[in-house]
Amino acid sequence: MSRKLEKWEKLPVYQKAQELFDLVEVIADALKENDRKEHLAAEMFGNAAIVQAKIAGAEGGGLYSLRMQNAVVIKIAVQGMFNAVAFASMMKINEKDYTDLMRVKVDEFRLVFNDWIRGFDKTYDIPDNWAIRFDTSTPEQEKLEELMFDEDRFFEDFDDDEEGEGGIWPEEE
Repeated sequence: MSRKLEKWEKLPVYQKAQELFDLVEVIADALKENDRKEHLAAEMFGNAAIVQAKIAGAEGGGLYSLRMQNAVVIKIAVQGMFNAVAFASMMKINEKDYTDLMRVKVDEFRLVFNDWIRGFDKTYDIPDNWAIRFDTSTPEQEKLEELMFDEDRFFEDFDDDEEGEGGIWPEEE
């Protein structure tokens, strides 16, 4: 039985992430039996899974700072995947050198990823008290940040039920 794809699974960035995951599967299978094989394979798979999970997480929330937080984790995970492949090549523990193929796939992903994050709404955000996006050093800035947050718009996301199939929260009977 086929399941219905979630809307984030249809995104080009998610599709490219799936290509990375599929390549990791091939590379992990090609690793020679070695005491490092299991560790490298787990690192590659873990990072590939993080990429997909964080894309879904970024699409699940609209706040700019949360979406960008997921984007940073995605970047780090992709770099970790590539580093594991490059390490396997340097140590000659894979059957073939997949470094160039991984580099091409990462570059393809990066281009789609850049387009994806450029679409994030920078005006839809709230301060997160970590002062990464906002400078909270002045009372005037704090007031501006309070004005930026649109509470109605924020809670509107919780009421979305495009499919009419119950949404996140169970309906009360």
